[in-house]
Amino acid sequence: MRTKLLTSGVFLTILFGYFLYSQDSEPYLYKLKKLNGISFVAPHKPIDSTHIDDARNIHADWVSLMPYAFVGDNSPECRYVKMGEPLDDHHQWWGERPEGVLTCIDLAKNRGMKIMLKPHIWMRRGNYTGDFVLESEKDWELFEKTYHEYLMLYAQIAADKEVEVFCIATEMETMVKERPQFFAGLISDIRKIYSGKLTYAENWDCYSDFPFWNQLDFIGVDAYFPLSEKQNPDLEALKKGWAKHLKGMNRMAGKYQKPILFTEYGYRSCDFSTQKPWETDYSLPPNNDLQARAFESVFESVWQQPWFAGGFVWKWFPLKEKERESRDMFCFRDKPAEAIVSKYYGLTASIK
Repeated sequence: MRTKLLTSGVFLTILFGYFLYSQDSEPYLYKLKKLNGISFVAPHKPIDSTHIDDARNIHADWVSLMPYAFVGDNSPECRYVKMGEPLDDHHQWWGERPEGVLTCIDLAKNRGMKIMLKPHIWMRRGNYTGDFVLESEKDWELFEKTYHEYLMLYAQIAADKEVEVFCIATEMETMVKERPQFFAGLISDIRKIYSGKLTYAENWDCYSDFPFWNQLDFIGVDAYFPLSEKQNPDLEALKKGWAKHLKGMNRMAGKYQKPILFTEYGYRSCDFSTQKPWETDYSLPPNNDLQARAFESVFESVWQQPWFAGGFVWKWFPLKEKERESRDMFCFRDKPAEAIVSKYYGLTASIK
């Protein structure tokens, strides 16, 4: 079902944005320090400052905290644990609920780290959120009401704890197209209570279609760009694979006069991991060296681009759970990729 007609105010906002930023623009120059970030997997039990120190040891000075809400098969309601609510049947880990997020914010800030708070949704059976669509206006209204409440809960936490960056949503491509009035209202509502920087995390293949970048502070990209079709490409092949993607991001940064932020970037430690980096197929043969080269290609090709603001590596397991980390090839701890990230984050950290 198609969405109802846009309100005139939302339509004019989008139209004005397209007109204003469709003109040729000067190249954009990001003048602030790069964000050396990690995507902090929500721990299932409480942590302490030592778990933050591990991240600081690789020169990460930003952390992305990612609470989750859930949408099941039988209802369009967005379900999540509210402040002070018992876990009940939500099956949410400690780090995915408000009390855990608040503790993680305090621990990170006490160690001198800055925060991006980035709420996620987990769809039925792990389906891709970018394809999420509902059939009736009634279902849309229930989802939007509960999703808005969920996002505003964490926007308020971001405001109360003076979080530096708030990500308004993550990979909601179809919903953005179907319900743009929701996102226009969401941005406005968040701005009323939160004075920090705003971004939105959109997938690498459709970030240019998001119509509200002119209202945000960073162009947020989940940067799973394909780089090579080869099983085990060398560094030069990977750097060559970045060329067309760099051109697109350069155009976007100039068009909106906004910096590009990698709200996620990462690679599996296996063969073909740079062919379709977004995939979660863990059946391929291990290849730790390719994972390391892929990260090196990011730092050699992207990190020093004048429009680039930095990014958050996907992903970091704070509890060092060997069994879980061995199953998840995106983990880069205790692999050659960790040394690569630490090396380049250290170089960036030394630039004042």
